[in-house]
Amino acid sequence: MWDFETDPEFQQKLDWADQFMTNEVEPLQYVIKHPLDLTDPVRQELILPLQEEVRGQGLWACHLGPELGGPGYGQLKLALLNEILGRSGPGPTVGPIVFGTAAPDTGNAEILAHYGTGEQKDRYLRPLIEGTMFSAFSMTEPQGGSDPKVFTTTAVEDGDSWVINGEKWFSSNARWAEVLLVLAVTEPEAHISKRMSMFVVPVHTPGVEFIRHVQVAGWVEGDGGGDHSYIRYNNVRIPKDALLGARGQGFGVAQTRLGGGRVHHAMRSVGHMKLALDMMCERALSRSTQGEQLAQKQLVQQMIAEAWMEIEQFRLLVLQTAWKIDRFNDYNKVRMDISAVKVVASKVLSDVATKALQIHGSLGLSEEMPFVSMLVNGLHVGLADGPSEIHTLGVAKQLLTQYKPTDGIFPTQHIPALTEQARTKYASTLVKHGR
Repeated sequence: MWDFETDPEFQQKLDWADQFMTNEVEPLQYVIKHPLDLTDPVRQELILPLQEEVRGQGLWACHLGPELGGPGYGQLKLALLNEILGRSGPGPTVGPIVFGTAAPDTGNAEILAHYGTGEQKDRYLRPLIEGTMFSAFSMTEPQGGSDPKVFTTTAVEDGDSWVINGEKWFSSNARWAEVLLVLAVTEPEAHISKRMSMFVVPVHTPGVEFIRHVQVAGWVEGDGGGDHSYIRYNNVRIPKDALLGARGQGFGVAQTRLGGGRVHHAMRSVGHMKLALDMMCERALSRSTQGEQLAQKQLVQQMIAEAWMEIEQFRLLVLQTAWKIDRFNDYNKVRMDISAVKVVASKVLSDVATKALQIHGSLGLSEEMPFVSMLVNGLHVGLADGPSEIHTLGVAKQLLTQYKPTDGIFPTQHIPALTEQARTKYASTLVKHGR
């Protein structure tokens, strides 16, 4: 049965979250240095009580099932909630921190839940779920981006240890992390899908060197550099049981988090788009030029209408994708949909942010409004968890597997051939009526 209504009980929770974000959470981004800085006393005093309120509402860590301390609402309800949380930011987003659904910890927690040992779950998973520790996913490399075919970081067995050497680029939140999930080559001669393994590496392990913390242009990331780190692993020695999953299965382990991560980015992007549209409409009604409101200008009306239509189309695609994930409980069965929302999120967010900036004129270009940050976030969504171009190709390839070529030289919908077939099928009737 198709239904476009949210059940009343969960709608009450969404209404509470909406007011809570507006009144208590969103103002925090203007007064705390960074939502991930656990050493900031202002951050701790303001955020921790709010996290307790979220727990009291049963909305903490909604991406997790009850066995891991979450409510088990599923991806569809998480999408509806993430629309609201996505209004904060861009850059370091306080909303997901307050609600226990911040990336990359959400995906990393999934990996640890699936593949971690009991000791690793106690040491890392539980604090991640509780929001008292942060993590980073260390996969991308400086010489080849996210293309696993050219990864050179290696992990070599040495007695009862693994020794990691290499460099990783743009490891999100590594600056604040206590643990790194590192993808490294362990089977260099194997097929690409069997070449790498996943490891859990405490950030203070000897040999983990932060070359620099890279800032994202247009984002406010606090003092001391950015949130995406350039890391060098110099003979980093970790125990044998630091391996997550089977040896050579790191690519598959990574997919545990990447599928959910991509759709979660899309969910939060809906909230960002809606915020930009709200600001567009307010500006159009508040600003006049050449004797009339901006809202009376036809090109402004066109921008507003197009933005709304884009957002609504994208939102429905996100919700359908979330529904499919809940329905099949298998990211692989929804790969094409996830790739699609990942690609469209970047396009629509960039387009809506551009329209909103344009309507605000020079003010929109300034640091006094968030549109440049939104534009950068749109580009970021197009790169994070794999570039849009790769996902676009994936969508096309999967679609084409659902079709087959024609047997003859003309298409199956060739009108002359279809006409001949129809005349043969209904020949008696046509003859009867002299046709």
